Amino acid sequence: MKSSPILCSLLGLLAASAYAGTVAPDISKPNPMATTSGFESARRPISNPTLFDLALPTTNIHPIYIHHALPDRINTIPAVGGGSLPLGGDVQVFALQFEYALSERLSIVATKDGYVDVSPDNNLSNQEGFANLGAGVKYAFLIDPVSQTAVSGSLTFEVPTGNTDVFQGEGDGLANLIVSGLKLQDRWQFAGGAGLQVPFSDDQALNSWISTHASYEVCKYFIPLVELNWFHVLDEGDGGKRFSSQAAGNVPGVVKFEGGDFFNLGASNADDNADLVTVAAGFRSRLTQQVDVGAAYEFPLTGESDSLMDHRITVDLNWKF
Repeated sequence: MKSSPILCSLLGLLAASAYAGTVAPDISKPNPMATTSGFESARRPISNPTLFDLALPTTNIHPIYIHHALPDRINTIPAVGGGSLPLGGDVQVFALQFEYALSERLSIVATKDGYVDVSPDNNLSNQEGFANLGAGVKYAFLIDPVSQTAVSGSLTFEVPTGNTDVFQGEGDGLANLIVSGLKLQDRWQFAGGAGLQVPFSDDQALNSWISTHASYEVCKYFIPLVELNWFHVLDEGDGGKRFSSQAAGNVPGVVKFEGGDFFNLGASNADDNADLVTVAAGFRSRLTQQVDVGAAYEFPLTGESDSLMDHRITVDLNWKF
């Protein structure tokens, strides 16, 4: 398309203006432990950020902001509000992920943390607090710079250190077993991930998930992407009273779904709506070889009243060392 060079030039000027006045990272001394050769253009996914990661071990910091709009109504058991309750409002999350490459194949990852602001319009209370902490290791079984293909496995643990006011801090924690793949082809990138969330008690649900990503580099300042996420409840929680400041602790016993990527409610009726499928569309912009920013708009393809998501906007920055 003839308009692509013009579009990229304009985006380049905007990015340069936005980056002006900041201290540029030292790109003359790349980290020899990071895997870069043959994968310089690889970009991490945006949606499902606590579980879906790039298959390559690298050293990076990854600040994230999420604006998560709650549905106007949510489905509950028939004995409560006729089976449907008004909700509305939003959740905002401010988080910072870390990764440190110990070698070209092995890295330590910090996948979940941050501050959560829950602001519903109805039935739940406005609360703020910290998220659970999650961390572990990533190991690349396959790194092939020639075919630009990588496959890795991750094992992370989520510890219930967060505040129960914001639907964290309950149960005995859980383990995440994850496999991720990456394929670069010219300007295209294809990535995928799949995993299990295995709780250590019946307070939380056993979940599976699959995420996919496709993107195309029009130019370094404009890399449109689309992502698809599927969360499935394999074994629901016990529905016991938890998160006492929210609806007197009754949320796990009355809702008919689970919380997706960020929340594990332990709902006892989650089998009624065991699947949550979302699609995200957005773009990345590479400011330097080490720094890129991204944004995506995400919404559910399954019924929005059968989850905690009406829509979500995620904005992030990825700084590789």
